[in-house]
Amino acid sequence: MAEIAARIQPPKFPDRDFDITKYGAMAGGQQDSTAALRDAIAACSTAGGGRVVVPKGVFLTGAIHLKSNVNLHVSEGATLLFSRDPKQYLPLVFTRWEGTECMNYSPLIYAFEVTNVAVTGAGVLDGQADTSHWWPWKGNARSGWKQGEPNGQESRNRLMDMGQKGVPVAERVFGEGHYLRPPFIQPYRSKNILIEGITIRNSPFWELHPVLSANVTVRNVKISSLGPNNDGCDPESCTDVLIEGCEFNTGDDCIAIKSGRNNDGRRVGVACQNLIVRDCNMKDGHGGVSIGSEISGDVRNVYVDHCRMDSPNLDRALRLKSNAVRGGIMENVFFTNNTVGQVAEGVLDIDFNYEEADKGPFKPVVRNIVLENITSKRSKYAVYLRGFASAPITGVRVSHCDFENVAQNDVVEHVEGLVFHDVKRNGKAM
Repeated sequence: MAEIAARIQPPKFPDRDFDITKYGAMAGGQQDSTAALRDAIAACSTAGGGRVVVPKGVFLTGAIHLKSNVNLHVSEGATLLFSRDPKQYLPLVFTRWEGTECMNYSPLIYAFEVTNVAVTGAGVLDGQADTSHWWPWKGNARSGWKQGEPNGQESRNRLMDMGQKGVPVAERVFGEGHYLRPPFIQPYRSKNILIEGITIRNSPFWELHPVLSANVTVRNVKISSLGPNNDGCDPESCTDVLIEGCEFNTGDDCIAIKSGRNNDGRRVGVACQNLIVRDCNMKDGHGGVSIGSEISGDVRNVYVDHCRMDSPNLDRALRLKSNAVRGGIMENVFFTNNTVGQVAEGVLDIDFNYEEADKGPFKPVVRNIVLENITSKRSKYAVYLRGFASAPITGVRVSHCDFENVAQNDVVEHVEGLVFHDVKRNGKAM
């Protein structure tokens, strides 16, 4: 972990500021400042880089596309409100949606094939999603959808089918009329990335989604967004990622580490590797740290250290999820020195029976998973482990842990090499 941390260095920027109000942006949250932001970013990039500054006030914008050597700095007291009009996220861009590459709406903040970019500051990014905007596209009543209204389920199925059949990405065209919600911030095929200090709320979809990128730092970010699929941070097929000092209160996984879905993930074939999550606070969510389910390109070398996870609405602390359609290798995961207040399900959950379960030829591989120095105050299970008879989970080691108020016996199915050392469950040695 120390070696990985030493390699991850945030980008530095020239000492030049480009105030968006000098390019025509007006506070108040009514006038569209998209063009002003675009012009300030272009000027900053042309000058050799610096900060594009959003000063105190409320500014309305559509999609923001970052260029190399640009730090979008949202000042304390500043709010960027993102338009609820889907047309503001056109033209379509090359993106990855739930692990499958396609052409779709632009992420709210997008960076494609750039070097040295950042989003920083103590201000707020507000996606303005709610049960009347963006979230109903999920297609369930809980998210605001009503019978007879359009939703993205048919397009989602169509995209997954295209990925499975190897349809060329240029022909996987979505956007208008397809209702696939865009993520908030997505650096794609980029390197030297910093996201620091900002507060993010009300995202249409996933919040932070670096894809096929390297040297990524996410630091002291606060995320509060309880909508459908509102994952906090989803590094996908990335190398050398540091997530530290962040606070997550999310409608889905707080952190979800991914590497592509099914045949399309295998086609791209890039693992997500060398990730550190430390000193973070996880509240509501499906998982504190999850690996999968878009896992077909493998995940390795994950360190989760000195985090706190505590909410009756947090389902699991550490979760690994795959099936025989996803496949993928998940190895070398170290969950250490973490404090769990309460979770609704298991502290450690490894499950090969997610969604399609064993209905495929690509058996998942899980090996070398370590829990060490963990305390948990309340959970349904201490560990919940379900492999396949033909593909057992291997090499899980639990040591120096204390699980209190565990409601049910652990589930252990098709597991080899499970070791408990100095572990207590409800006060008794395991």
